[in-house]
Amino acid sequence: MKKVHAGYLRAASVSVTAAAVVLAGCASGGGDTQSGGKTGGEQTEILVAAAASLEYAFEEELIPLFEEAHPGVTVRGTYDSSGKLQTQIEEGMEADVFMSAARQQMDSLAEEGFVDGDSVADLLDNQIVLITPADNEAGLASFTDLTKADTIAVGDPASVPAGQYAREALTDLGLWDQVLAKASLGTNVTEVLNWVAEGSAQAGIVYATDAATTDRVKVIAPAPEGSLEEPAVYPAGLVADSAHPKEAQAFLKFLRSGEAVEVFESYGFTVHEEKE
Repeated sequence: MKKVHAGYLRAASVSVTAAAVVLAGCASGGGDTQSGGKTGGEQTEILVAAAASLEYAFEEELIPLFEEAHPGVTVRGTYDSSGKLQTQIEEGMEADVFMSAARQQMDSLAEEGFVDGDSVADLLDNQIVLITPADNEAGLASFTDLTKADTIAVGDPASVPAGQYAREALTDLGLWDQVLAKASLGTNVTEVLNWVAEGSAQAGIVYATDAATTDRVKVIAPAPEGSLEEPAVYPAGLVADSAHPKEAQAFLKFLRSGEAVEVFESYGFTVHEEKE
C-alpha cells in the first residue's frame, strides 16, 4: 500500500492564532496481505512458453484456474511452434516455464542448460490426424489418399513438431516426397489448421485437439497404426534462468493436478503413461 502523507488544514483569524489539524495517513507497511504473502496489489508475473496447440486449453481454462488459486501470481502465455520457442529461449526470452509438443525441443534445451532437466516431465499425448475442409470436396478417405489433393498444408518439419510427425508418418507410408511437392509449410500447427478451415488447402495434418476447435474442418483419419514410433508427447519443464522459480514450479505442479488433467482431457489430450 502506498504511504499517504499527512496534510495540514490551517485556519487563521485576526483574533485566533493559526491552528493546524493533522489528517491521519496510512502507515507504511500497514496494508492487508493477500494469500501467499503478497501485499495488496502486488503481483508476480510468470511467462509460459507453450506449443501453439495448447493455447485454447491454457487461455480459456488453465491459466484462469491457476490465477484464481494463486491470487498473487499472474500468468502470461506465448504460443508458437515448439522449434520457434526453443530458439527464442536460447536467444534470451525471459520465460519461466516451457511446454513443447515433442521431446526433441525440450531435450535440446535441457542438454544446453536452458531448461532444468530434473524438472521435466512428460505430461500429455496427442494424436496426428488428416483433415479437410468440412465439405471434403477432394473426397479423401485416408492418409494414402493425400496424393489426390492438389493443395496440402503441413507444419514445417524444421521447427514444427506436428510437421515432424507428419513427415514421419508419410515417410513410413512412402508418400512424403509426393506430398512435399504439393505442400505449403506452416510456421505452426494453428496456421495449418487455418489454411484448411478457410479452404486454401484441400487437406492438412494437425493434432486431433486442434481439429476439435472448429467445425470448419473434418477429421478424415488418424495417422495409420505403426506409422509413428510414438504418439505426440508433451513435456513441460522449468526454464533454468527463471526469475520466479517458486511460482513457476507451482504452475508446473498445477499442470500435473487432477483439476488440470480434466481440462486437458476435455480438449482431447490424453495423459501420458510411460511404457513398461
